[in-house]
Amino acid sequence: MHRPALIVLASMFTVSLLAAEPVKTPAGNGPKPIFNGKNLDGWSGDSRLWSVKDGVIHGETTAEAAANGNTFLIWEGNTKDFELRISFRCNATNNSGIQYRSKHIKEKVRNDWVVRGYQHEIRNEVNLPSVSGFIYDEGGKRGRTCLVGEKATWDAKLGKEGKKVQKKLITAEEYKELFKLDDWNDVMIIAKGTHIQHYLNGRLILDFKDDPEIAYTEGVLALQLHAGKPMWTEFRNILIRDLKD
Repeated sequence: MHRPALIVLASMFTVSLLAAEPVKTPAGNGPKPIFNGKNLDGWSGDSRLWSVKDGVIHGETTAEAAANGNTFLIWEGNTKDFELRISFRCNATNNSGIQYRSKHIKEKVRNDWVVRGYQHEIRNEVNLPSVSGFIYDEGGKRGRTCLVGEKATWDAKLGKEGKKVQKKLITAEEYKELFKLDDWNDVMIIAKGTHIQHYLNGRLILDFKDDPEIAYTEGVLALQLHAGKPMWTEFRNILIRDLKD
């Protein structure tokens, strides 16, 4: 065989090998687990109330072990632009929440694990609007900032009347069918800039664009135990991915 033919065949073989190799995702670009299923390494909270049971994070208050104000299990990492996946279940005596882009408050507080910022509400209820998935301004002035089923924006110049709903994403009956009462539900939160989306069991249930003047843009991730009536809440399969430009 002539040398030019050998070169051509060798080149074709090299191209074939390269084409057969799988495309590799850049290092650090995939979702990372932040709970090891064994203990609360990497998290900080009231050890009377938070533990690991059967491989899941378990938070519980009782008459004997009550929460002195809303208290949180705080992840030692940071959230800015991110995608969070997490599964939860809880009872219906009280509510819980997933804080993100929040601030750990350490002065003039009732316990050592107080945070302020965006909260993805957690409830074991199916009747809108008091259900899992709305944005609550924990420790802030806006309260229920964006409700489940709303695609909305916020204009800070209009104060408390700043929310403008553009579209409805889910009906009350559709939510009842979507939510798994007394069972595990899957949440995904995507935050990029001032744009926030909440998904429940694979469906978009909230789409919110905050005003840059008042938006929370960076901060801690935390899980809530609410003050008041005894309650329990559990979390598992916690994965986070940075969304970098």
